[in-house]
Amino acid sequence: MATYTITELAREFDITARAIRFYEDRGLLSPLREGAGGRTRVYSARERTRLKLTLRGKRLGLTLSEIKDLVDMYESPKDSAAQLERFLKVLAAHREHLEQQREDIVVTLAEISTHEAECRRMLATETKPITKRAKATA
Repeated sequence: MATYTITELAREFDITARAIRFYEDRGLLSPLREGAGGRTRVYSARERTRLKLTLRGKRLGLTLSEIKDLVDMYESPKDSAAQLERFLKVLAAHREHLEQQREDIVVTLAEISTHEAECRRMLATETKPITKRAKATA
């Protein structure tokens, strides 16, 4: 059975050992402990897969709680159709949230454009009188 050290996993997934320990603290990973006082973490292929799924969930923008629920589902021998339905619901909710964020960003960008145009217009009208006054005094 293949095993991995925290350093090997950190290098493979281009993350820090601290991040891996954080995921362990959140219950996403459960490495075996070996050595004096159980200080050495040993990760199985199962833990490596859980880490891979966790990082994939993070890239999708899921919360750690959502990721844990989804990863834990695959640990049980329950009906895979139910697991897939649950995953689809999580993805749909996340998509809805992202779509709302996108709409909010579009509105905000439009407001910024309006303010920029107004500032430019005000600057253009303010510089004309100054130029005229400068010519009058010259």
